[in-house]
Amino acid sequence: MDKLKQLIISTLASFLIVFVGTAGYMLIEKWNFIDSIYMTVLTLGSVGYSEVNPLSFNGRIFTMILIISGMSLVMYLAGLVVQFVVEGEMRSILGRRKLDKSISSLRGHYIVCGYGRIGRTLCNQIKEQNSEVVVIEKSEELLAVLEKDKTLYIHGDASNESILIKAGIENAKTLVAVLATDADNVFLVLTVRQLNPNIYIMARAGSDNVKSKLIAAGANRVESPYEVGAVSMALKLLQPSVSNFLDIALSRKQKDIQIEEVTISTKSKIINVMLKDSGIRQNYNIIIIAIKKNDGEMRFNPSFETFLEAGDIIIAMGRASNLKKFNDELNPQ
Repeated sequence: MDKLKQLIISTLASFLIVFVGTAGYMLIEKWNFIDSIYMTVLTLGSVGYSEVNPLSFNGRIFTMILIISGMSLVMYLAGLVVQFVVEGEMRSILGRRKLDKSISSLRGHYIVCGYGRIGRTLCNQIKEQNSEVVVIEKSEELLAVLEKDKTLYIHGDASNESILIKAGIENAKTLVAVLATDADNVFLVLTVRQLNPNIYIMARAGSDNVKSKLIAAGANRVESPYEVGAVSMALKLLQPSVSNFLDIALSRKQKDIQIEEVTISTKSKIINVMLKDSGIRQNYNIIIIAIKKNDGEMRFNPSFETFLEAGDIIIAMGRASNLKKFNDELNPQ
């Protein structure tokens, strides 16, 4: 902003010199307005045309002062413009390098392909979980939005292998395909699955008949925003209290109650311990809603005699601070 302010002031100074030069010739040489401004422009432009009228001694002195002042201002203005452009380019280049360096250092991050309404909302949810996310976006119009949201991004075609590699596809935990068309999402899933066979892929489906194609292409999970939206609306309509409770529990804005999933690591102290002997309720004051076992079985409201094993995913509800403490205990560094 300082450089822009200097540029504006210098431009106004240029007009001021033209005004002073015109007024000077009118007062000193008694010329008319057209001759005076014409002589001023010729002098400042240094084009070498002859004088419009013979100059007096005072007029020549004034002309020399006008030339020196004009040339100094023009040189300063030109330097300021060059500096303004070069600094802007350098800032852009250095900013992009810093962005690329940040992306290359990520491990276990999320990659979201497409920053439309769904992609942007999804990224906000991921960042609320304190997880790292990288966006691949093709539209130049959305780059300003990404900058405003302070989201790491790469500008390019998400189906391009080099762009995916630049986004850290080999080290990413999850990729979400929310491109504009189903065809683009199918091709993206095929490409990603070849680059990283172990990555978890969630894809957006615009219609029912494309779900099977996305699964066949390699997607682990396929969601239709229309179906999800319809189910959410139905729940709010038919069971508003349940819907309000879930909104509160799943929102990061409320600290009184939240629902989290916590994976039991191999270093945890509660491995091969019964739920009743784990002390989870007494030590952390949280409620165990369900446990997902290694074989995929989901045990809702598990009995107190359920054995806890490494790799089990515990779905718990409680205060955010208690859930964090619980997670730290189950996954010691």
